[in-house]
Amino acid sequence: MALRLLAMILLNQIGAAVLLVSLTLFLQVSGVTALIEWLKRVLTREVDKHGPTYSATLVVESTVAIVLLHGLAILLWASFYRSRCFPSWELAFYFSASSYSTVGYGDVLLPSNWRLLGPLESVTGVLMCGISISVLFALVTRLLDRDTQSLGGKEQTGNLPAPTGESTNSKERSHA
Repeated sequence: MALRLLAMILLNQIGAAVLLVSLTLFLQVSGVTALIEWLKRVLTREVDKHGPTYSATLVVESTVAIVLLHGLAILLWASFYRSRCFPSWELAFYFSASSYSTVGYGDVLLPSNWRLLGPLESVTGVLMCGISISVLFALVTRLLDRDTQSLGGKEQTGNLPAPTGESTNSKERSHA
């Protein structure tokens, strides 16, 4: 009898885990895909009018979109916790956010029959954050590449004038 109860608890956790991870992955992939498609459209329009302020704005807007996307994933897990584990939305969202972000204070715990979901949400959160960071990294790389190409492959020196007369290359100095 006890073994049967244990098997039921484990099957419930596995079923919930598969469902929550699948929905989180679907949400993240859909959101990141929409963000990438939007960025592709934005980055191909009027390329010559893009400056540092425009680039910074794109990075900020993308970051806000990603934070909102993670907020939705946290809300997804919190919805499950609210329906099965906690008496309030505040507790469910707090637990979910601390688990997803891997902070895990430990002041709020899941009931024993759902305990395996906390670490699983943490692993899922780390993976989803990795996907998000890769998108931001790709965006910044693309913006830097675009700026480098617009300079004709020359290094940007900001407001400093190019050195005259004397070479700044250490190899050239050592051969002189």
